[in-house]
Amino acid sequence: MVRPTMEDVAARAGVSRALVSLVMRNSPKVSPRRRAAVLKAAEELGYSPHVLARSLASRTSTVLGVMVSDLRNAFFAEVIEGLDAAASAAGFHVVLNTGGRRPSRERDALRGLLSFRPAGVVLLSPVLPAAAIEEAARQCPVVLVSRGSRLPTVDTINDDGEAGATLAVDHLVGLGHRRIAHFDGGGAAASARRRGYRAAMVRHGLEPMVIPSEHTDSAGEKAVRQLLAEHLADLPTAVFAGNDFNAIGTISALEEAGLRVPDDVSVVGYDNTSLAALRHVSLTTVDQPRVEMGRLAVEAVLERVRGERTEPVRHLLHPSLVVRATTGSPTSRSA
Repeated sequence: MVRPTMEDVAARAGVSRALVSLVMRNSPKVSPRRRAAVLKAAEELGYSPHVLARSLASRTSTVLGVMVSDLRNAFFAEVIEGLDAAASAAGFHVVLNTGGRRPSRERDALRGLLSFRPAGVVLLSPVLPAAAIEEAARQCPVVLVSRGSRLPTVDTINDDGEAGATLAVDHLVGLGHRRIAHFDGGGAAASARRRGYRAAMVRHGLEPMVIPSEHTDSAGEKAVRQLLAEHLADLPTAVFAGNDFNAIGTISALEEAGLRVPDDVSVVGYDNTSLAALRHVSLTTVDQPRVEMGRLAVEAVLERVRGERTEPVRHLLHPSLVVRATTGSPTSRSA
């Protein structure tokens, strides 16, 4: 079956394609009579944007905007899995884009989502300044996932990163590790994990070693190269990576350098994505309830839309440790 186009809608309504485009963008330049004709033609033809158009006409949106920080990161895909299921059950249609972890691009991406006049917007680990988020919250409900906020108009869904980092360090110390490095992922979620790592190391009487990094595999590889260049004589026997993606890059670079995981260096990730559970990866990692985070984000939007509350919600979910094959006791050579 051939899908109808904007030209088909224009022909059915007896107007120009440019006018159909104006209607779809909710332009005030279109008369009520012509707007009604375009929307009617779009609905009769089953033109895909007609859901949006009807929302604009009725001022009751069924669109939920979602901006994801990094499309390559499986963590976000699994949050979206829970979000999309909850949105669909509530009769919402998800519009998804990304800003590529760059503030300027995220501003453009957020403006693009707001142009749909959504019922709400969910931002997954954005690097946007607080002022831009606050401005968006004046237009519709905004929920942040994996980023905190003190704005009263913004809801947040996070896991307890300090507790998760503590689980990782305690596990490694329990195995006998004393030299444990942390590859700091940077970005919104990293600060809590960094605080938890530092506090746990100090509690055990150990010296923290934080290596600046990012939540990518290539950044994990780069951090390993830095370790080998600067700490070869006293190489850490374990690495607590910023997330699973970073941990996979870490393992790759360690093995390329001739080091065995976990015999020479143990590695712990964060998120417990589907990648971590693959048999040939088998990554020890801290689990975040990713699908639940997506569901809670939709629930927060719905509560605002329905007028059930005006005060912010601050969900802080409890992580857990999943032990697999990338951690073990340090060998006599590396202890």
